[in-house]
Amino acid sequence: MRPDWLDAPIVVPSQKHRQDALSHQQQLTKPPGSLGVLEKIAVDFAGWQNKVLPELEKLKIVVFAGDHGVVASGVSAFPQSVTVEMVKNFSRGGAAITVLAKNLNANFEVVDVGTVTDPGPLPSVISSRVGAGTSDMSQGAAMDEKQLYTAMEVGRQAAIRGHKEGVQLLIGGEMGIGNTTAAAAVGGVLAGLSPTLMAGPGTGLDSEGVAKKAEVIQKALDKNMPDAKDPLSVLRKVGGFELAALAGFYITSAQLGIPVLVDGFITTSAALAAVRLRPELADWMLFAHLSEEPGHSALLAAIGGQALVDLEMRLGEGSGAAVAVPLLKMACTLHAGMATFAQAGVSQG
Repeated sequence: MRPDWLDAPIVVPSQKHRQDALSHQQQLTKPPGSLGVLEKIAVDFAGWQNKVLPELEKLKIVVFAGDHGVVASGVSAFPQSVTVEMVKNFSRGGAAITVLAKNLNANFEVVDVGTVTDPGPLPSVISSRVGAGTSDMSQGAAMDEKQLYTAMEVGRQAAIRGHKEGVQLLIGGEMGIGNTTAAAAVGGVLAGLSPTLMAGPGTGLDSEGVAKKAEVIQKALDKNMPDAKDPLSVLRKVGGFELAALAGFYITSAQLGIPVLVDGFITTSAALAAVRLRPELADWMLFAHLSEEPGHSALLAAIGGQALVDLEMRLGEGSGAAVAVPLLKMACTLHAGMATFAQAGVSQG
């Protein structure tokens, strides 16, 4: 049964503070609009924080890990055992996202939503296992309804923890061998695009491997017949535990009044599902970077998002989002720190 919290109100950003922040921007010692997207970011944060001079000092990064039964169909260049090995690497602080999180002084946690192998108790890892990986979506539904809503609740609880910690921004990352296949399936259905357009190299497939991935996705779509008008059905039939958790994470963040910085291809697929469920959620999203995965630009177009940077990244984990955080901080710092024309005694012409 669909949980009630999915339909709880989403906070409306303050239009008054947005307008006041926009007026403030017009008074700063620069040509109007000359800081481009940085100006828009500052105005967005003003609306989110209900203050004309917003700040970004405290953020949280949550990496959701889960395995995918579809790996048995040969869609990945790496074995499924890598997922749990990476969870342990996250815990030890040796992964890209953990290095970035430390550099940003961000609160950080990994949530095991369902790796095939239980890593056991580990520092900074929260066990919220829905199962030992999803079922092979090419043979049937990836998960049942109970698993779907349990995974979404896992994401919801992660957002609630961030709210209790007083963070001003949330970033969701992911880890799971085979999850580019699930993301391509989910995103493709919701955006109305074929598997051949959505399938990419993931962790390093060659052209033959990409073609096989597209075939497996098409087989899963033919088997499950997911309905693009029912995002929950799409997530359940061809998604993954971490994708469902991310969708719940994004929805709850907006319900709590916390903006989210969406990472790359996989997280954007989950974000698209969440926005199709709750369209007003889009007002709380920023999009970090343009992934090298070929389907990412199409997903951004479907969701109406603009990537902040294009660094040819495709690592996942939330790494692209973490790299973009300094831009958000600089946007707020410029907005609050620059002198107005009146303060500087500069003529506006």
